[in-house]
Amino acid sequence: MAPITTASNDETHAALLDTLDLYQHPKPFRNPAWKIPQRRNKNLKQILSEAQRAQQSLLNTQQNSGVNTPHTSADGNTTSSANPNLEKANQDLGRLVLEKNAKQKGNAALAPTSLTMGLGPSVTYTSIAAAPSLKPKRKYCDITGLPAKYKDPKSGLQYYNAEVYAVVKSLGTGQVQEYLAARGANTVLK
Repeated sequence: MAPITTASNDETHAALLDTLDLYQHPKPFRNPAWKIPQRRNKNLKQILSEAQRAQQSLLNTQQNSGVNTPHTSADGNTTSSANPNLEKANQDLGRLVLEKNAKQKGNAALAPTSLTMGLGPSVTYTSIAAAPSLKPKRKYCDITGLPAKYKDPKSGLQYYNAEVYAVVKSLGTGQVQEYLAARGANTVLK
Protein backbone atom coordinates (compact mmCIF):
# COMPACT_ATOMS: atom_id res chain seq x y z
CA MET A 1 0.00 0.00 0.00
CA ALA A 2 1.25 3.40 -0.91
CA PRO A 3 1.15 6.29 1.59
CA ILE A 4 -1.28 9.12 1.01
CA THR A 5 0.31 12.01 -0.80
CA THR A 6 -1.04 14.95 -2.72
CA ALA A 7 -1.00 12.71 -5.78
CA SER A 8 -3.15 9.99 -4.06
CA ASN A 9 -6.02 8.62 -6.01
CA ASP A 10 -9.14 6.74 -5.04
CA GLU A 11 -7.41 3.35 -5.13
CA THR A 12 -4.82 4.20 -2.49
CA HIS A 13 -7.49 5.91 -0.37
CA ALA A 14 -9.74 2.81 -0.47
CA ALA A 15 -6.76 0.59 0.37
CA LEU A 16 -5.97 2.74 3.41
CA LEU A 17 -9.59 2.57 4.59
CA ASP A 18 -9.53 -1.21 4.25
CA THR A 19 -6.46 -1.52 6.47
CA LEU A 20 -7.91 0.80 9.14
CA ASP A 21 -11.31 -0.89 9.22
CA LEU A 22 -11.82 -2.47 12.66
CA TYR A 23 -14.70 -4.67 11.52
CA GLN A 24 -12.41 -7.07 9.71
CA HIS A 25 -10.07 -7.64 12.68
CA PRO A 26 -10.86 -10.65 14.92
CA LYS A 27 -12.42 -9.84 18.28
CA PRO A 28 -11.23 -12.49 20.77
CA PHE A 29 -13.20 -10.95 23.67
CA ARG A 30 -16.55 -11.90 22.13
CA ASN A 31 -17.66 -15.51 22.47
CA PRO A 32 -19.29 -16.59 19.20
CA ALA A 33 -21.46 -19.14 21.07
CA TRP A 34 -22.97 -16.54 23.45
CA LYS A 35 -26.72 -16.07 23.27
CA ILE A 36 -29.12 -13.85 25.17
CA PRO A 37 -30.40 -15.75 28.23
CA GLN A 38 -34.02 -16.84 27.93
CA ARG A 39 -34.72 -16.89 31.70
CA ARG A 40 -36.62 -13.96 33.06
CA ASN A 41 -37.43 -13.04 36.62
CA LYS A 42 -40.93 -13.50 37.96
CA ASN A 43 -42.82 -10.67 39.55
CA LEU A 44 -44.76 -10.95 42.81
CA LYS A 45 -48.09 -11.47 41.07
CA GLN A 46 -46.75 -14.48 39.18
CA ILE A 47 -45.22 -16.00 42.32
CA LEU A 48 -48.45 -15.60 44.30
CA SER A 49 -50.60 -17.01 41.52
CA GLU A 50 -48.32 -20.06 41.21
CA ALA A 51 -48.48 -20.61 44.98
CA GLN A 52 -52.26 -20.29 44.90
CA ARG A 53 -52.46 -22.77 42.02
CA ALA A 54 -50.25 -25.22 43.90
CA GLN A 55 -52.40 -24.89 47.01
CA GLN A 56 -55.57 -25.38 44.99
CA SER A 57 -54.14 -28.47 43.28
CA LEU A 58 -53.22 -29.85 46.72
CA LEU A 59 -56.80 -29.30 47.90
CA ASN A 60 -58.12 -30.94 44.74
CA THR A 61 -55.92 -34.00 45.22
CA GLN A 62 -57.09 -34.25 48.83
CA GLN A 63 -60.69 -34.13 47.76
CA ASN A 64 -60.10 -36.70 45.03
CA SER A 65 -58.01 -39.08 47.14
CA GLY A 66 -59.33 -42.35 48.53
CA VAL A 67 -59.68 -40.84 51.99
CA ASN A 68 -62.36 -38.46 50.83
CA THR A 69 -64.35 -40.85 48.69
CA PRO A 70 -67.79 -41.95 49.88
CA HIS A 71 -67.69 -44.92 52.22
CA THR A 72 -70.32 -47.58 52.50
CA SER A 73 -71.12 -48.64 56.04
CA ALA A 74 -72.29 -52.09 57.13
CA ASP A 75 -75.96 -51.07 57.00
CA GLY A 76 -75.66 -49.87 53.38
CA ASN A 77 -75.60 -46.10 54.01
CA THR A 78 -73.01 -44.10 52.10
CA THR A 79 -71.18 -41.31 53.88
CA SER A 80 -68.86 -38.82 52.30
CA SER A 81 -65.85 -37.43 54.13
CA ALA A 82 -65.35 -34.70 51.52
CA ASN A 83 -65.29 -31.37 53.29
CA PRO A 84 -66.90 -28.46 51.40
CA ASN A 85 -66.13 -26.08 54.27
CA LEU A 86 -63.16 -23.92 53.24
CA GLU A 87 -62.21 -23.09 56.82
CA LYS A 88 -61.90 -26.77 57.65
CA ALA A 89 -59.94 -27.33 54.42
CA ASN A 90 -57.47 -24.64 55.45
CA GLN A 91 -57.04 -26.31 58.83
CA ASP A 92 -56.44 -29.63 57.08
CA LEU A 93 -53.87 -27.94 54.86
CA GLY A 94 -52.13 -26.48 57.91
CA ARG A 95 -52.06 -29.95 59.47
CA LEU A 96 -50.50 -31.35 56.30
CA VAL A 97 -47.82 -28.66 56.36
CA LEU A 98 -47.02 -29.47 60.00
CA GLU A 99 -46.73 -33.17 59.20
CA LYS A 100 -44.56 -32.51 56.15
CA ASN A 101 -42.19 -30.29 58.13
CA ALA A 102 -41.94 -32.87 60.90
CA LYS A 103 -41.07 -35.55 58.34
CA GLN A 104 -38.46 -33.33 56.71
CA LYS A 105 -36.74 -32.88 60.07
CA GLY A 106 -36.38 -36.64 60.37
CA ASN A 107 -39.06 -37.02 63.04
CA ALA A 108 -41.51 -39.06 60.99
CA ALA A 109 -42.41 -41.13 64.05
CA LEU A 110 -42.96 -38.00 66.15
CA ALA A 111 -45.13 -36.20 63.59
CA PRO A 112 -48.48 -36.80 65.36
CA THR A 113 -47.06 -35.89 68.78
CA SER A 114 -45.46 -32.70 67.46
CA LEU A 115 -48.90 -31.57 66.38
CA THR A 116 -50.31 -32.00 69.86
CA MET A 117 -47.32 -30.35 71.54
CA GLY A 118 -47.77 -27.20 69.44
CA LEU A 119 -44.42 -27.18 67.70
CA GLY A 120 -44.92 -24.90 64.73
CA PRO A 121 -43.59 -25.38 61.22
CA SER A 122 -41.03 -23.29 59.50
CA VAL A 123 -42.71 -20.45 57.66
CA THR A 124 -43.82 -21.47 54.18
CA TYR A 125 -46.08 -20.02 51.52
CA THR A 126 -48.91 -22.24 52.65
CA SER A 127 -48.60 -21.41 56.36
CA ILE A 128 -48.68 -17.67 56.75
CA ALA A 129 -49.48 -17.74 60.45
CA ALA A 130 -46.12 -17.15 62.10
CA ALA A 131 -45.21 -16.43 65.70
CA PRO A 132 -44.27 -12.85 66.61
CA SER A 133 -40.63 -11.97 66.22
CA LEU A 134 -38.37 -12.24 69.25
CA LYS A 135 -35.94 -9.69 67.89
CA PRO A 136 -36.16 -6.17 69.32
CA LYS A 137 -37.93 -3.57 67.22
CA ARG A 138 -35.56 -1.52 65.07
CA LYS A 139 -35.35 2.18 65.86
CA TYR A 140 -35.02 4.78 63.12
CA CYS A 141 -34.12 8.46 63.18
CA ASP A 142 -37.24 10.62 63.22
CA ILE A 143 -35.58 13.28 61.05
CA THR A 144 -33.53 11.34 58.47
CA GLY A 145 -34.95 7.82 58.57
CA LEU A 146 -31.52 6.28 59.14
CA PRO A 147 -30.98 3.71 61.92
CA ALA A 148 -31.15 5.65 65.19
CA LYS A 149 -28.31 5.25 67.66
CA TYR A 150 -29.46 7.84 70.19
CA LYS A 151 -32.60 9.23 71.82
CA ASP A 152 -33.09 12.77 73.12
CA PRO A 153 -34.31 12.45 76.73
CA LYS A 154 -36.08 15.80 76.70
CA SER A 155 -38.13 15.51 73.52
CA GLY A 156 -38.14 11.72 73.05
CA LEU A 157 -37.00 12.02 69.43
CA GLN A 158 -34.62 9.40 68.09
CA TYR A 159 -31.68 10.69 66.06
CA TYR A 160 -28.79 9.37 64.00
CA ASN A 161 -25.74 11.53 64.86
CA ALA A 162 -24.58 14.87 66.32
CA GLU A 163 -25.57 16.86 63.22
CA VAL A 164 -29.15 15.64 63.49
CA TYR A 165 -29.07 16.29 67.25
CA ALA A 166 -28.40 19.97 66.51
CA VAL A 167 -31.55 19.99 64.35
CA VAL A 168 -33.51 18.24 67.12
CA LYS A 169 -32.43 20.88 69.65
CA SER A 170 -33.57 23.68 67.33
CA LEU A 171 -37.10 22.25 66.90
CA GLY A 172 -40.08 23.77 68.65
CA THR A 173 -42.58 21.87 70.77
CA GLY A 174 -45.16 21.69 67.97
CA GLN A 175 -42.64 20.32 65.48
CA VAL A 176 -41.44 17.73 68.00
CA GLN A 177 -45.04 16.59 68.51
CA GLU A 178 -45.52 16.30 64.74
CA TYR A 179 -42.42 14.09 64.42
CA LEU A 180 -43.60 11.95 67.33
CA ALA A 181 -47.08 11.71 65.78
CA ALA A 182 -45.56 10.48 62.51
CA ARG A 183 -43.88 7.67 64.47
CA GLY A 184 -47.01 7.08 66.55
CA ALA A 185 -45.28 7.93 69.83
CA ASN A 186 -47.04 11.19 70.63
CA THR A 187 -49.08 11.72 73.76
CA VAL A 188 -52.65 12.88 73.30
CA LEU A 189 -54.18 14.68 76.26
CA LYS A 190 -57.97 14.56 76.57
